[in-house]
Amino acid sequence: MALGSTIFKAQLQVNDLDRHYYASHALTIARHPSETDERMMVRVLAFGLHADESLVFGAGMTSDDNADLWHHDYTGRVKLWIDVGLPEARLVKKAAARSDRVMVYAYGRTAGMWWDKNRADLNKLDNLGVVIVSSESSQQLARCAERGMQLDCTIQDGEVMWTGADDAFAVALDTVKRAA
Repeated sequence: MALGSTIFKAQLQVNDLDRHYYASHALTIARHPSETDERMMVRVLAFGLHADESLVFGAGMTSDDNADLWHHDYTGRVKLWIDVGLPEARLVKKAAARSDRVMVYAYGRTAGMWWDKNRADLNKLDNLGVVIVSSESSQQLARCAERGMQLDCTIQDGEVMWTGADDAFAVALDTVKRAA
């Protein structure tokens, strides 16, 4: 018998002073049985960084044809495709061909090696941005994971402050490639 996804609920308050975006989002997050708390919470972080009423969680790791998060316009066109983890370069290229903008949030001990290995291919994609979430930050995010979460994401001058139930910390992000 296959295991089903575990459902997490999060109330995410986003205060993005850089974009002048202030909203509270009630998120329902399905965590695949093979997904870690760390990966799930990096997905939630990515949501906070790009928060918008039209941004939704996709099938992500269960399908190569779906983003972890994405934003479609009213015509169905993919405006923003977000992948979390260390995706294969061919999948990033495919996403870049299908959407206006692609963001990859790489995390984990090998994120830097993943970027070094794929840099030459991925630098050719003008609509791609790549951000490496520090291992320490992704592990701190994982410690915030609970079935019911109250989270706060504050963004000011490119810096991110994250607050969970018992912890508040700055999220260390390294933008290694900016989308044009």
